[in-house]
Amino acid sequence: MHVFDPRVPAVPGAPVRHGAATVAEYRRVQRALGTTRCVVVQPSLYGLDNTATLAALADFGEAARAVVVIDPATPEAALARLHGLGVRGVRINLVQAGALTWAQARALAPRLAALGWHLQFHLTPEALLAAGDALADMPCRVVLDHLARLTDAPAHREALTAVRRLLDGGRCWVKLSAPYLVSRAGPPGFGDVLGVARTLAAAAPERMLWASDWPHATEPRKPDDAALLDLLPAWCPEPGMPARVLVANPAELYGFPVADDRPAAPAMEPR
Repeated sequence: MHVFDPRVPAVPGAPVRHGAATVAEYRRVQRALGTTRCVVVQPSLYGLDNTATLAALADFGEAARAVVVIDPATPEAALARLHGLGVRGVRINLVQAGALTWAQARALAPRLAALGWHLQFHLTPEALLAAGDALADMPCRVVLDHLARLTDAPAHREALTAVRRLLDGGRCWVKLSAPYLVSRAGPPGFGDVLGVARTLAAAAPERMLWASDWPHATEPRKPDDAALLDLLPAWCPEPGMPARVLVANPAELYGFPVADDRPAAPAMEPR
């Protein structure tokens, strides 16, 4: 999820803008969904200024982790401080012109690997194919955002095969999220994304993640968060897999404690 704070200046020319979206508002979403943890991801609106993201991370406390955007020249001491705060990754947005480039991502990767962090890539299928072996060669773990923006369209088959190869390499993760970004079929079922989601989930069930993408900054008409969560059993039909995606997998990637007295996962019965 993302936090937006109007008090933090936007970078000039930011392509995606959004009004205030606060920790308190997201806690209401969590109560409605039955979730207890979250990962705060730096929006491109703020470039390298992680003020809003880190403030939200502090407000959420131990129940949260963060993915930030940093200058590749950030000193080791600053990285260690961010790790202590709960940061576990760096976002590379190649769709909405984020602050970091491919070259900077490759420069950062060895340093992130040493921390156990990952690089989170938001990129198009075309950019994924153009990257060739660059993603597979990253020394740190790689997370592909939003189903790698794939649908069941024939034009995406080659990119889906490329993602399968990345998953076979053992260090690639995929977020099963935001089907509204690419689906032409639309809600409630986003049927043209179903096959992709099932293919990826079957290929690497231990490295699938779910994300709300709240507050859905690209969408003038906001999707229903509960309806998005209700897609998960259809995308991950194997018994126990939705809970794995919601609990065990993020615990592994983001370093959440495995043992917890809180509810393990929301009920996944259809509404």
